[in-house]
Amino acid sequence: MLAATAISQNATDPLSGLELRDVPKPTPRPGWSLVRVVASSLNMHDLWTLRGVGHPADRLPIILGCDAAGYDEDGNEVIVHPVLGDPDAGRGDETLDPNRALLSEQHDGAFAEYLTVPTRNLVPKPEWLSFDEAACLPVAWTTAYRMLFTQAGITAGDRVLVQGAGGGVASAAIKLAVAAGAVVYATSRSEDKQAEAENWGARSALFTGERLPEKVDVVIETVGEATWSHSLKSLRPGGTIVIAGATSGTNPPADLGRIFYLQQRILGSTGCTRAELVAMLRMMEATGVRPVIDRVLPLEDIHKGFQLMIDGGLTGKVVIHPPAPHQ
Repeated sequence: MLAATAISQNATDPLSGLELRDVPKPTPRPGWSLVRVVASSLNMHDLWTLRGVGHPADRLPIILGCDAAGYDEDGNEVIVHPVLGDPDAGRGDETLDPNRALLSEQHDGAFAEYLTVPTRNLVPKPEWLSFDEAACLPVAWTTAYRMLFTQAGITAGDRVLVQGAGGGVASAAIKLAVAAGAVVYATSRSEDKQAEAENWGARSALFTGERLPEKVDVVIETVGEATWSHSLKSLRPGGTIVIAGATSGTNPPADLGRIFYLQQRILGSTGCTRAELVAMLRMMEATGVRPVIDRVLPLEDIHKGFQLMIDGGLTGKVVIHPPAPHQ
C-alpha cells in the first residue's frame, strides 16, 4: 500500500524527510482493528515530527498522519480517536496517561491506505457527517473542544479571544465557541483570514497584537511567543488562557507579575478523550457546526499540502485521500 513516511528530520527543510513509499499492509494485533482509510488530514504535529521537535529520531521511519476516517473490518463507518492511552493510567483520562501517545508518534499513522489502532479508539461516524469532514475532527477540532469546554468551561455570553485565525485548531475554536453562544474575537496577520473568521461568526477579527474592544474571559492560544504578551493583556482579571501549541516559539517572557496580581489562570491542554470526541459530535449534530476545509488533495500531492501549511496559505484543513486500496 502507498504511505507517506517520515524517513529523516530537518529543522529548516522538513519536507525533505517525507517520502511516499509502498509498504506492507498492516496486520492488527489482538485487541486492535484494521481500518481502511477513506480520508485523513494534515496537522502541524506532522511538521513538528519532520522538523525533529518532540519526536526522537530513533522512531523513524514512521507513517505520519494523526487524523483518519474510514471503514472497519466489518464495513462500519468509523472515526479514529487519535490518542492511544489507558484511561485507568490517567485517573479516568487517557490524555493524562504518562505513556499515552498520539497516532503517528509511536505507531504508524493515517497517511496510508490502511492503519491499525486499538478497537477502543474507533468511534461510529454519524451519517450526517461526510468522511472529509470527519477526517478534520480527531486532532484539531477535539483539541479546540477540550480547550473551550473541559479546560476553560465556557458558557453562553463569555468573551473568547482566538489567536491565529487561520490554523486548524483556531478555526475550530472560533466555530465551536460561536455555536456555544460566546462572543468571539479573532486575530490574524491576514485580512483574508480576518474576513473568514467574521464569516464563521466572530464578532470582530483584528490584526495580530491589535487592542481588543473589551477584555475577554478566555484566550485560546496556539501561537506562542508572537502573541503571548497580547494574550495576557487582553485577559480580564481572573480570566483563563488555555495553551495547546506554540508554533512561533515556546519561551516568551512570562510576565509573572501580571499573572499573579490579576489572578489569571494559565492551563495547558493536549488532545482529547474518546468521550470528548463523542460529546463534540453530539454538539455538532445539535448546532449544525461543521469543520472548515481549505482543499482536498490526493496522497500523492501531500508535499504540496504541507508546503501550503508552511507558507501560511491555508484557511481551515487540508484533507488527504489515499488511493483506492490494493486488493
